[in-house]
Amino acid sequence: MTRLRLTIEDGKFWDAQGRQVVLRGINVAGEAKYPSRPDQPSHIGSDFFDGDNVSFVGRPFPKHEADLHFSRLKRCGYNTIRYVFTWEAIEAAGPGIYDEAWIDETIEVLRAAKKYGFYVFMDPHQDVWSRFSGGSGAPMWTLYAAGLNPQSFAATEAAIVHNTYPDPDNFPKMIWSTNYYRLAAATMFTLFFAGRDFAPKCIIDGMNIQDYLQGRFLGAIGHLAKRIHDAGDIQDDVVFGWESLNEPNKGMIGYEDISVIPKEQALKKGTCPTIWQTMLTGSGRAVEVETWDMGGLGPYKVGRALIDPHGETAWLPAGYDESRYGYKRDPGWKLGECIWAQHGVWDPATDTLLKKDYFRKHPATGDTIDYPYFTNTYFMDLFRKYRDVVRSHHENAILLLQGPTMELPPLIKDTPDGDDPRLVYAPHWYDGITLMTKKWNRTWNVDVIGVLRGRYWHPAFAIKVGEAAIRNCFRDQHAAMRQEGLDRLGNHPCIMTEFGIPYDMDDKHAYKTGDYSSQSAAMDANHFGVEAAGLEGYTLWLYNASNNHDRGDQWNGEDLSIFSVDDKPLPASARPSTPTPRASTASSSSSAAAAAAQRKEVDDDGSVTPANLRRSITNPSISSDATTRKPELTASPGYRAAESYVRPAPISVAGTITNYGFDLQQCVFTLSIKAPKTAGPDAPTVVFLPPYHFPKDGCSVEVSSGKWEISSDEDETVLIQRLRWWHGEGEQTLRVSGVIQKHNIGEGVEDAGYYEQCNQGAWSSCSVM
Repeated sequence: MTRLRLTIEDGKFWDAQGRQVVLRGINVAGEAKYPSRPDQPSHIGSDFFDGDNVSFVGRPFPKHEADLHFSRLKRCGYNTIRYVFTWEAIEAAGPGIYDEAWIDETIEVLRAAKKYGFYVFMDPHQDVWSRFSGGSGAPMWTLYAAGLNPQSFAATEAAIVHNTYPDPDNFPKMIWSTNYYRLAAATMFTLFFAGRDFAPKCIIDGMNIQDYLQGRFLGAIGHLAKRIHDAGDIQDDVVFGWESLNEPNKGMIGYEDISVIPKEQALKKGTCPTIWQTMLTGSGRAVEVETWDMGGLGPYKVGRALIDPHGETAWLPAGYDESRYGYKRDPGWKLGECIWAQHGVWDPATDTLLKKDYFRKHPATGDTIDYPYFTNTYFMDLFRKYRDVVRSHHENAILLLQGPTMELPPLIKDTPDGDDPRLVYAPHWYDGITLMTKKWNRTWNVDVIGVLRGRYWHPAFAIKVGEAAIRNCFRDQHAAMRQEGLDRLGNHPCIMTEFGIPYDMDDKHAYKTGDYSSQSAAMDANHFGVEAAGLEGYTLWLYNASNNHDRGDQWNGEDLSIFSVDDKPLPASARPSTPTPRASTASSSSSAAAAAAQRKEVDDDGSVTPANLRRSITNPSISSDATTRKPELTASPGYRAAESYVRPAPISVAGTITNYGFDLQQCVFTLSIKAPKTAGPDAPTVVFLPPYHFPKDGCSVEVSSGKWEISSDEDETVLIQRLRWWHGEGEQTLRVSGVIQKHNIGEGVEDAGYYEQCNQGAWSSCSVM
C-alpha cells in the first residue's frame, strides 16, 4: 500500500520518508471573501443586494495567475496553504444551485499548488455569518430563509455592513466584529446550531430551520469534496484535509439575560445594543443604546445614542414573494413578525420583555448553557456531520477541528471522537491589543488567554511589561492553547490556523516613510510565539493579492496581508547564486574571520539582510541575478517587514523536533532534535534557509554530528535554498548564523541573547517532549 504524503502519528505530522513535518503556511487568499463578478470588495455598495447573481470564479485568484502567487509564497518558505473559500462561492444562486464553473477553476488552482509541493487544507470561511450581515460566508438566501430582510439591516442596525455604510471612507476600525452581538448574526447562528430547541416554529420544506441550513451547508461541502475526489489527482497528493467552519459562534445560545451586554462581549465599539434592544430596533422601534470606543486599555463607554429605524423592520414583510428560492415555509411561521416574539421571548403589543433568560437553559433537559456546553453539544453535533460528509468522499481526510474562537476546545479525549487518528486541533489567536489599536506597544501587553481562563485574581495582574515579557506572553498563550488541545482532545497535532498583524499601524506611518520597524517587531514577536510554543504548524493570516495602501485587504478596513501592490519588490537573494553547493562535516563552521569579511562585503554591496532589507522598499534597483529569480517576479510588487516572516524553518526532520527558533536580531537559527536512527541518504533533515538572512557563502553552520550541505534547487518549481543535514542518532543540534546587522525590532532590549532570554525554558514547560 502506498504511504500517504502526509500522515499523523503520535500527535505529529510525518512525510512518506518517515520524517517529521512542520506545516508552515499562510491563508490564501483574502479576496475569497467577496465575489469577482461583480468585483465587490466591502466598500463597494452598487448592486450589493443582487446577491443571487454573483460569481466567485477567479477567487481566490484567477487560475492563470496561480503560478505567480504560489511561486511568491514558495519563495517565502511556506509549505502549507489554508485554502480560503466560502459557502456563498459554491451556492450563491439559490438552494441546491452549485457554481460548477467556480469549482472547475478551484480544481485547476489546486493542481497548480501541486507543482509547488504545497500541503493544502480547505477552509470553509465565514465572519459574522455572511457578507450581507457585515462579514463573509453564507449566501444571501440563507438570511431570507430565516425570514430576515438584509436590505433593512442598515436602518435597524441589525448589522453594520461596510457596503451600505454611509461613509465607507470612515468605516470604524474593527466595528464589523461587533455584528456577532447584533440581531442578524446572533439570530442566524442561533438558528443554525439550535433552531430545533429555540425556534421550533421555524419550519421550512418540512424541517426545522436548523436542519435546513445545516443540510444545505453540508450538501455544498459534500459536493465540493466529491468534485475534488473525482478530479483524481489532487486529493491526498495536494488536499490533505478539511477544517471545520471558520470561527463558529453560539449566537444567543446561553445568554443569561438578553437585556444586558454579556460578559463575553470583549469588543465594544460604536453603538452597543443588548440583544433585547436589537430585537426592538429590528422590529422598527426607536431605542437609546450605549456607545463605546476602543482605547489603549480596552473598550470604554462614551455615552448613549438613539437608533431610530423609523418603523422599518429587519424582518421580511407578510406576503413576501420568495418563490425564486423554491422552498416552502410552514404556515405556522409568520412573516412580518420577529421570530423571537413568535416564540414568546417578548410581546410586540406592549414591547415587554417576557423571558430574559430564554436562551439560558436547554428547553428539554434544563441544563444551563455556557460556552463549554455549547462546544460539547451543539458544535460537536455539527462537527460530526461535517466529518462524515467529508470522509464519505475523502476517506483519508485529516479533519481540523476549530471550535469557538479563544474558547476551550470540546472535551472529547478518550471518546470515539477524540480517538480519531486523523484529527487536528486548529485554534486561532490574535494579539488583540495590537489588532484593535493598530499600534505595536513594546511597553506592555496582556495575557488574554490567562484572563479568559481565570488564572489571575484581577486582570491587572495579567499585564506583561517589557518586550521580552510580551514575547514570552505570546509564547505562553500559544503553548497553553496547545496544551488545552492535548488535555481535552487527546494526543493530536495543533495548528494555529490564524494569527497575524495589522500593517496599517500608526495611521499608516510606514506607507509614508518606508519604516516598517513596528510591523517587523510585531510580526517577529508573533512568529516567536508560534515557534517557541511547540506547535505542529501554523498558517499566518494573510496573503491578499490586491492589497493596497489605500484599502488594505479590501474587506472591512482590515490590512493584514504580507503582500501589497504598493510596496517595492523584494530581492530573492543577496548575490547571484553559484552552481556549487556548500558542504561540510560534523561540528564545522566557516571561520569567524571569513564570516566577518563576508558581512563587510555584503554590507558594502547593498545586499538584503535583516538590517538593510528595508532599503529595498525605497531602492528598486536592488535586485537579484536572473539565475536566482523568475523574470516575472523580478518586476512584481512586493512585501513589507519581510525579514520577520521570511524566516528559516525545518521542512522535514529525520527524528522528532525538541525545539527550534530564529533569533532575528542575532540572525541565528537553532534546531534541536531527537533522532531515532541515522538519516538515510535519501531522507536527511531539511531546513528552509532564506538567502535574505543566510547568503550561502556568508553564513556559518555548526552541527553536533554528521555532514551538511547548503544548496538551491527547483525541485518544487521555484528555486529554493535549503540546508540538508545527515546526522547521527540521539540528541542532535544545528546552529546556523547569518549576516548579523543592527536593526530596529526591539528598542530598549539588549541585543545579545534576546532569543535565549525570551525562550528560557519554553519547550520544557510546553510538554512537547
